[in-house]
Amino acid sequence: MKTVREVSRLTGISVRTLHYYDEIGLLCPDRVTEAGYRLYGTKALERLQHILLFRELEFSLKDIREILDRPDFDRQKALDQQIQLLRLKKDRLEHLIDFALGIQKLGVESLNYQTLNKEMLESYKSEARKSWGSTDAFREYEQKAKTYTEEDWKVMNTKFMANFAEFGRLINEDPASEPVMHQVELLKQSITDQYYTCTDDILASLGEMYVCDDRMKKSIDRAGGEGTAHFVSKAIHIYCQTL
Repeated sequence: MKTVREVSRLTGISVRTLHYYDEIGLLCPDRVTEAGYRLYGTKALERLQHILLFRELEFSLKDIREILDRPDFDRQKALDQQIQLLRLKKDRLEHLIDFALGIQKLGVESLNYQTLNKEMLESYKSEARKSWGSTDAFREYEQKAKTYTEEDWKVMNTKFMANFAEFGRLINEDPASEPVMHQVELLKQSITDQYYTCTDDILASLGEMYVCDDRMKKSIDRAGGEGTAHFVSKAIHIYCQTL
């Protein structure tokens, strides 16, 4: 059995937080001595393990308590799911690190986002109107665009071009490889999150435009290095063909 202070030293959770967890019924000690000292055994420490993992995954304390108190709570299944979610979080963090390294390597100014604003977005609009101007996707884009400020465009474009910087890092990989296909997925999701719902048909059309539109090709190659636009276009083609 471990005291509150011992559990605090073991886990890094403050004594005050452990007291609070007890007060709200999230983590109660296995036993309380006559002197009022809380003692935690294996059962409580196992529950605390799940609490810490769920907190790392940004679950609320209320949700964690409800999950752990369910009669059908399966500890092993929960741990498997936590591991899977943590791996996804790790992938996301690694992508953000690569994004930051891309900025460090290329420099914000060298990526020329002002040029991207004027050239690439106009190309997007032109292609959008030509390909699917009467569709829900284009109406979604027009609606979103009305709400964005100039600063919003800059932030969005920085994030968007980071996708091509990452493609440039993968350029020596097989375009059909898992890391490249994953990057195509990220690009597709980035378009959906920031501009419009990117269907596979739209993605295929964009893949062709990345090499046919000289302005877009130059912008992409500027972000990822020479040949990136062709590499991205080929990867998108493979992705859409294999779905």
